[in-house]
Amino acid sequence: MERKFPLLLVLCVLVPSLLFFTGTRAAAASGDVLVLADLNWDSVQVHNRIAKFILENGYGYKVQFTPGATITLFTGLVRGDVDINMECWVENQQEAYDKAIAEGSVIDLGANFPDSWQGWLVPTYVIKGDPKRGIKPMAPDLKSVYDMPKYWKLFKDPEDPNKGRFFTCVPGWECEKINEKKIKAYGLDKTYNVFAPGSDAALNGSMAAAYKKGEPWFGYYWAPTWVLGKFDMTPLEEPPYDPKIWKKTYKCAYPAVRVNIVVNSELLKKAPDVVEFLKKYETTQAMANKFLAYMQDNKASTEDAGKWFLKTYDSVWTQWVPAEVAAKVKAALK
Repeated sequence: MERKFPLLLVLCVLVPSLLFFTGTRAAAASGDVLVLADLNWDSVQVHNRIAKFILENGYGYKVQFTPGATITLFTGLVRGDVDINMECWVENQQEAYDKAIAEGSVIDLGANFPDSWQGWLVPTYVIKGDPKRGIKPMAPDLKSVYDMPKYWKLFKDPEDPNKGRFFTCVPGWECEKINEKKIKAYGLDKTYNVFAPGSDAALNGSMAAAYKKGEPWFGYYWAPTWVLGKFDMTPLEEPPYDPKIWKKTYKCAYPAVRVNIVVNSELLKKAPDVVEFLKKYETTQAMANKFLAYMQDNKASTEDAGKWFLKTYDSVWTQWVPAEVAAKVKAALK
């Protein structure tokens, strides 16, 4: 909620308020550095650049990025080596998240974007064809993961012609382990090899390359991403998410995933004004798809995309910060 103050304040309210603002300004002026978890995918890196631009130009803080993978950086967040994680995919690291929240080392400030998705997909033209591109349906009755064994030849692994290829997520991400267990749970390890691209760019590059050629592709992906903003992909049906099944075998759909902003609990003392800002920070999957597509189409950096977001969604981010902070940020954008 936005902080509101009555016009006339009695002394017992005025003094603590002045001390609060004086303290936060002094913290920023004293050279406090805020450390953000620079996880290894584009959307979180853009959100980091958006936050950095606001924090440095609007609040006067210094911001640093610590690069790394999900597990490593969450451990850093718990220890206090990292202050802020702009995209914590909660259910993908549920055990570690629950433990950190319970012991009070980490605080959840709410959703960055509330409409995320992840799962297994194939290009829609594999099922329906694409008359405009002269592509005929390759697997017209393909609907679910249980149909995949009979289509393994369609998704043949170029390095092992006796099996198909499933593109899993990036090494070091929790979903890599989950996908391996899901493949075995569905019995697909008998007909498919699990191929792990070395990076986010390699994974989305494999999908993009196949799509442009009109070739089959079978793998894991998530939204928001530029590829799902540009390419027509169809999720494969799985049994509905069931927490008991998920805990035992993962033989069901991914749960609806919360993508939240989480911070080390010491940030409440270190920079309470930053906590207030991050509580209000909220975007959508559609916004992220757009700034990721902007990056792709313009060969732009994550820093460029962050500035593009601030210029494009002025009416959104100005609601996250006090008017004086918004004015400073706007001036820095010019």
